[in-house]
This record gives sequence, structure tokens and C-alpha cells, in this order.
Amino acid sequence: MWLVRYIPVETKYSFMRYRRWSFPFSAALSILCVAAFFGLGMNFGIDFRGGTLVELQSREGPANIAQIRDEANALGFGQVEVQEFGTPRDVSLRVQVQEARDGLTEEEVQQEVVADLRAAFEDDYTFRRVEVVGPRVSGELVQSGTLGVVFAIFGVLVYLWFRFEWHFAVGAVIATLHDLVLTIGFFAITQIEFNMTSIAAILTILGYSLNDTVVVYDRIRETLRKYKRLTVHQVLDVAINATLSRTILTGVTTFLALMALAILGGEVIKGFAYAMIFGLVVGTYSSVFIAAPILIYLGVRPASEIAEAEAAARAQPAE
Repeated sequence: MWLVRYIPVETKYSFMRYRRWSFPFSAALSILCVAAFFGLGMNFGIDFRGGTLVELQSREGPANIAQIRDEANALGFGQVEVQEFGTPRDVSLRVQVQEARDGLTEEEVQQEVVADLRAAFEDDYTFRRVEVVGPRVSGELVQSGTLGVVFAIFGVLVYLWFRFEWHFAVGAVIATLHDLVLTIGFFAITQIEFNMTSIAAILTILGYSLNDTVVVYDRIRETLRKYKRLTVHQVLDVAINATLSRTILTGVTTFLALMALAILGGEVIKGFAYAMIFGLVVGTYSSVFIAAPILIYLGVRPASEIAEAEAAARAQPAE
């Protein structure tokens, strides 16, 4: 409980004055991420590229990377990638997707590749993981993953349109797209393998960011009704300060759990954990410095300003 005692409760920070820096900063980061996506490309995993992925562990001593590469190339599978990961005894071996031949289907050819790899390396290495994905399956996974993200964003828009006003729905979608672009850029810049686990990480990040944004928006709506004489800038600052302790506590506890996954989870889960840590930071940032201040430019106003505008309109003589 020591952490809870040191979290500020009644803060009066002026977050809205930083919007003049947060928007250009986010725009620059988004441009950088888009450039990285098209310039560097994604390190697509076996799920999206197709082929065979094998993780080997040496039975005795460090793995001989050069020898594994030479023996794998000698099997005649075309492009072969061999790299060390984790400990010096662990090796990842990736074989490009094989086309159908000699009356065998693509799936049967891929299984033949696995059998040949086992015959070549099983005496000296333990096969810890074997994944086989054909080109047709990988294409379907790309399509399904993309549709999953698109439907998630569309669902966000529909939900918030009914839950709040249209201003909040548009603001949440802008913040969600901001988080999506930055996360994709993170994968492109770091070249962390992008696979179906990465899709799960992106959807989890979007869900976390959306939850944080909805909490802030809900408090903004309550504050708009409660403080009818405050300006919209003051209302947003009051609402964010009211939820700041909750944001800090949620972010810190989630960060500690993700750090445990990154350190102790092993190579398979490490990419997911790193992406989630990045998404945690970006999602919290966007909820405070993107989703909230964007409401100013979308025309959200306190009830007093709306009433005054309507009274002024009624007071004008008809032409």
C-alpha cells in the first residue's frame, strides 16, 4: 500500500496549455512512424510470410550458427534464415514457403521440410518449437488480422456515438488511430517480429487506451454538468486532474506486470510484452494530451456557453 500513499490526489495541473506542443509532437511522431513503415518495412513472422519456423536448442555447448546455416542451405529449401536468440544454445531457423511439387500439396511439402530438418539436426539439437504455415493460410491470417483491427475501431466509434455525443466519438477514434500508427511504427523501427501475437498486442493496446479515454471522457461529461461557469479549458483540466490518481495507479500496476513478462516470460512472449509496454505509455499519453484537448477543436462547450449562445440567437431580430 506504500505506492497508494504517494499518489497525488488533489492536483491542479494545467494540462490544456501543453496541447500546443502535444499535437505537433504527435504529428511528427506519426509521420516518422509512417515513414518507417514504408521505408523499413515490417519484420513479418512466419504467420504472415508463410514457411517453416524451427527453434533448436543445442544438446551440448553453444550452437554452431555457421554449421547450421551450411547444412540447412545444403538441403535445397531456398532462402534460409538462422539466428541466435536467448541463450547461446538457442537457435531460430526459418525456411521460406515451399511450393507444391511432385504431386504433393503445399502442406505436404512443408511437412516434408520439417522431416528433413529433423533428420539433419535431431542428433545434436532438441526441437523446442515447430511452426508450419502455408502461403494460403498466411494470406488469410493477414486479411483476418487487418479486418479485426478495422472492426475494432469501427466498434469504438459506434459505442462512443451512443454513449456520448459525436464529439467524443470522433475524439476517441482520433486518439485510437494515433495509438495504432505509433504502435505500428514501433514494430517497424525496432524490427520486432510481427505475427499473430502482435495483432493480439495491438488489440489489447487499443482496448487499454479506449478504456482510459472513456474514463476521462466520462469525468469530462460530469464536470461539464457540474461546473457550468468554467471555460472548456478549465473543465478539461479539472476532469483530468480528478482521474489522474486512477491513471497513475492503473498504469504503474500494469507496467510492473508487463515488466515481469518481458524479463521472465522468455523469447516467445518478449515481443508481446515490449509492445504492450510501449502501448501503455502511448495510450496513457493520448488519453490526456490527445483525446481530451481535441474536444476543444471539435466544439465541445459547457452548458453555460450553449445557453448564452441560444439566448443571443433568440434575442436577434428576425430579418
